[in-house]
Amino acid sequence: MPYLDILYQDDDIIAIHKPAGLLVHPSWIAPKKTPNLVYSLKRYLRGEPVYTIHRLDRATSGVIVFAKKKEVAQALNAMFAERKVQKTYLCVTRGFVPEEGVIDYALKPIFDKKADPLADPDKPAKEAVSAYRRLGTVELPIPIGKYPCARYSLVEVKPTTGRKHQIRRHMKHIFHPLVGDTKYGEGRHNRLFREHFATRRMLLMATELSFEHPTTGEMLTIKAPVSRKVSELFDQLGWQGLYPAPVERTERQLEALAGAIDDDDSFELSEDSD
Repeated sequence: MPYLDILYQDDDIIAIHKPAGLLVHPSWIAPKKTPNLVYSLKRYLRGEPVYTIHRLDRATSGVIVFAKKKEVAQALNAMFAERKVQKTYLCVTRGFVPEEGVIDYALKPIFDKKADPLADPDKPAKEAVSAYRRLGTVELPIPIGKYPCARYSLVEVKPTTGRKHQIRRHMKHIFHPLVGDTKYGEGRHNRLFREHFATRRMLLMATELSFEHPTTGEMLTIKAPVSRKVSELFDQLGWQGLYPAPVERTERQLEALAGAIDDDDSFELSEDSD
């Protein structure tokens, strides 16, 4: 049975560990009644209001924060807009990424023609900045294309702006696309991970958010470990100790986390979803 993995909660905000493959909101691109995080969260809060502050792509897992009060939502939205929230992501890229660097490459806004048919497709590119550092590398004795081996990097990324698909587009820009990214990545590398590691998901995870609590003023850091399956994959690649490992939970903790879902719900959340 699926559950809400609550990372932090108080009277003002709630932070959830979103699994890969789960929509944040209902979407016209998904069949009707496709599970979404906001729906489950509203059920958990028993009809109390919930305000979206930021989003994660469907294929991205990790920490996402919601507000429980309108004034708190306004304060958090201002923090994101003013770049007062520090965001940390973990990803796997093709090739050996340089040890560290900053990608300062403006990105054009992405509009959905069906969702927003009146949007101007010719809007100029906006500032987009992502700092990154390489945590680990691996060379696999698996031929790919004209190369006898396949090389990959484990990378930490801290974006200071929040453009749509920013990390995915920035890593592609420096010729190191994300593994599992079916839009900006490379099919042969995605296939390698499917065939050799049974990994179908995009390997991008929001692992940490740090910001000043809008009510108490205290600095708050919320962390999301990688899933068990991702942890097993990273261990296979020799990256033990380089990533936030999953937290072991007791049966009682798992039962407590299941508060938003009734027993008759017929869907499951799969981190293998694209």
